[in-house]
Amino acid sequence: MANIHPTAIVQDGAKLGADVEIGPYSLVGAHVTLGDGVRLQSHVVIEGETEIGESCVIHPFANLGGPPQHSAHKGELTRLVIGARNTIREHVTMHTGTVSGRGVTLVGSDSLFMAGSHVAHDCIVGNSVVMANCATLGGHVHMADFVFMGGLAAAHQFSRIGRYSFIGGLSAVTKDVIPFGSVWGNHAHLEGLNLVGLKRRGFSREQVNQLRAAYRLLFADEGTFQERLADVAESYAGSPEVMEIVGFIQADANRPLCLPGLD
Repeated sequence: MANIHPTAIVQDGAKLGADVEIGPYSLVGAHVTLGDGVRLQSHVVIEGETEIGESCVIHPFANLGGPPQHSAHKGELTRLVIGARNTIREHVTMHTGTVSGRGVTLVGSDSLFMAGSHVAHDCIVGNSVVMANCATLGGHVHMADFVFMGGLAAAHQFSRIGRYSFIGGLSAVTKDVIPFGSVWGNHAHLEGLNLVGLKRRGFSREQVNQLRAAYRLLFADEGTFQERLADVAESYAGSPEVMEIVGFIQADANRPLCLPGLD
């Protein structure tokens, strides 16, 4: 049974799972679905066609499911789908998709969205990510699992951010970030691999050493980038981690990459 504070507004049509808590002065719209055990603290607004998975905790003044900040949006019904067990802190905003995009914004599970962070329309956000204070994703960004994005960093529209990568605070990411990479700066450039993150996530010394060797070969000065990419693919075909980087680059050859140095 849901526990709804007397000052909260839950519009007719909203679907509430078991043991949902809705705190003072919160608003839940008519097209919202809250999974079991979701907790809305005070002054939370959940609107639009929004689905939130079980056991998410949403802090005051978060706004989820608002219309996309897109000049072509004319009020069409689009969606926001959020996974389970996320912690969503104060003033976080996540918007629904656009009809010109995929029509839905997708957010995974087990993540931390710190105060003021923003997920724009049509983004795909993976599992176990951390977006620090005021970190921002532009529209259509694809952020994979286990990414850490520092405070006040921003990713340009349509950017891809690979698994286990690290984005330093205040970075302006205008190009794709390879899996396991570490980027800093304005505009962001590769500083190397996310070695701290790899250690924390339990990658073995052998896995890290292979990634480091492949990284040095991929971003060496000799030959063309495509020649070096082919050499890496051949030399490290037995390393799933290295091949994930190769596959990431090959998946969209038209997208520019963050490269070492101030590129």
